[in-house]
Amino acid sequence: MKNKILQWEVIGIIFVIIVGTLLHFLFEWLYSWPPIGAIAAVNESVWEHLKLPYWPLIIFSFIEYNYIKEDIKNFIIGKAIAMLISIGTILITFYSYTAILGTEILFIDIMSFFVGVIIGQLVSYKIISLNELQKWIRIVSWIVIIGMGLSLILFTYLPPHLPIFQDSESGLYGIF
Repeated sequence: MKNKILQWEVIGIIFVIIVGTLLHFLFEWLYSWPPIGAIAAVNESVWEHLKLPYWPLIIFSFIEYNYIKEDIKNFIIGKAIAMLISIGTILITFYSYTAILGTEILFIDIMSFFVGVIIGQLVSYKIISLNELQKWIRIVSWIVIIGMGLSLILFTYLPPHLPIFQDSESGLYGIF
């Protein structure tokens, strides 16, 4: 049972990294089609890069669940933690190194995405493999996952004028 879950989590690492990388370019590839901006990065802001682990993880979770649902107890909790670790790694890494160095380094940004996804999926495996956790934790996990998804969509189209939402290349905010 645990081997099956671990195999799916490793497949998830590969899936999220590949699909997340594609989502970085999808908006441009589709000629800046506004509806695709809900899931694809529309600019070079830190905020838009949080979509890269989030949406592939959500998509993969639907696939994965169909194959391991009989063997799991804490699936939604594991996925919420994986999402928070992936996004948190990107945020903490970016703001830490840019505060120290005063500049952005593409290689570090890419590596933070990869490392966040890897750690997130491995922690997800550990949580999914645990004995069943309390129901309130599952409810909070659903709220976190749905809230983050809605925030990613909303702030693409209606971004506050804060640095996290500002395109580092154009200085503009959001999709428009």
